[in-house]
Amino acid sequence: MPPPAALSPDELPALARKVMTDAKFPMLATVDGTQPRVRPVSPVKVDGFTVYVANLRSYGKTAEIAANANVELCYLDSAHDQVRITGTAEVVTAAEVLADIWNTNPLLRRYLGTPENPELIVYRIRPECVRYMKEWALEYFEVSLTAD
Repeated sequence: MPPPAALSPDELPALARKVMTDAKFPMLATVDGTQPRVRPVSPVKVDGFTVYVANLRSYGKTAEIAANANVELCYLDSAHDQVRITGTAEVVTAAEVLADIWNTNPLLRRYLGTPENPELIVYRIRPECVRYMKEWALEYFEVSLTAD
């Protein structure tokens, strides 16, 4: 296999965002005690590399994030390019952010009925590190968060 082409740091943010857009549904990794857990999630809002994920309070990841807010998202597109976002999950409480998410997500409205549904919880995953890898390159490139 030929070595991967060199990538400029300036092009990495756009490449990473394209993978995120194309992949749509990342995997979210959390920790349950000493056991890693991973599951697909459906972001309800993406702002650069900050990703918002809706959840139900009764789901297992709620307790996992409460105990350890360090998480990682992994996006994998159909070309096998990937983006990994390592960050911290925090509960969103800002009314205007929650209203925007609620108003732009018909599935939330359909299944939860009202934004005051006590089961609804929205996490903001604040990125601390974003890495991009071209298919089979076997090398991650750190993506600048200042370009976010």
